[in-house]
Amino acid sequence: MTQPDAATVFDPLRPRLVRVAYRMLGSVADAEDVVQDAFIRWMSTNRDVVLEPEGFLRRIVTRLCLDQLKSARRRRETYLGPWLPEPVVEDTDEEVEDVTLPLMMALERLSPLERAAFLLHDVFGVSFEEIAETLDRTPAACRQLASRARTRVRAERPRFDVPAHHGLELARAFFDASRSGDVAELRAMLSADVSIHSDGGGIKPAALEPLIGLETVTNVFATLAEKVFSASMSQLVRYCYVNGLPGFITIEKDNTLQTTALDIVDGRIAGIYMVRNPEKLRHLDA
Repeated sequence: MTQPDAATVFDPLRPRLVRVAYRMLGSVADAEDVVQDAFIRWMSTNRDVVLEPEGFLRRIVTRLCLDQLKSARRRRETYLGPWLPEPVVEDTDEEVEDVTLPLMMALERLSPLERAAFLLHDVFGVSFEEIAETLDRTPAACRQLASRARTRVRAERPRFDVPAHHGLELARAFFDASRSGDVAELRAMLSADVSIHSDGGGIKPAALEPLIGLETVTNVFATLAEKVFSASMSQLVRYCYVNGLPGFITIEKDNTLQTTALDIVDGRIAGIYMVRNPEKLRHLDA
């Protein structure tokens, strides 16, 4: 029997495989590399005996991601400042990302096996029997991994519960108030425990620790408006969703590309996530 062409079977599955890999790794480039590696392995596989190509390839991708996570954890331990996932940007008429940025950050605190079990079962709906085969564990052990992960991330599950148009309206209002330094407007839209997480990776200026609290955050933007934006105003590229959260892309001082995502809780901005590290924005640079 002639084997089906490798690319004919693989290419329609590639976007879903990249989604799995990205959620495991938090890096677009690494996810694409993993999926390409899976394709190379797929080409050398006896495809006649593979009854379910998607499940087979998902197992390969997950195992490759688990290998990657070991080295990724070591790199992130020495990362300068807060580590944020590489931003995935979607336009307003596209499906909003189902795994939001705060949840992806919570996943970073899980072990690789917990992360895999949680994502495969709770996000992608994979059976524990298939997960057991992927992770080389029993189904019962995989249920325990997913349950433990679920408990640890429950507080960080997606909370974007406002209409999409309202989220983008809030993003527009925040852009205007933060760039003008309008403290009264900022106070009206920020929660009492609002936080700023800024990822410059040691390459671009960014706070080395999260900045927390209404007074702190409003003072930061008032200072930026006076000392930075008055001389070099942000150039708005577009409003969009960043990892499932409303936000925007800008070009800042010194031609720095930046994504800003806003976590909205009870109608107010509870988290501000800014990625400035150019190595994480190369896929958006065009």
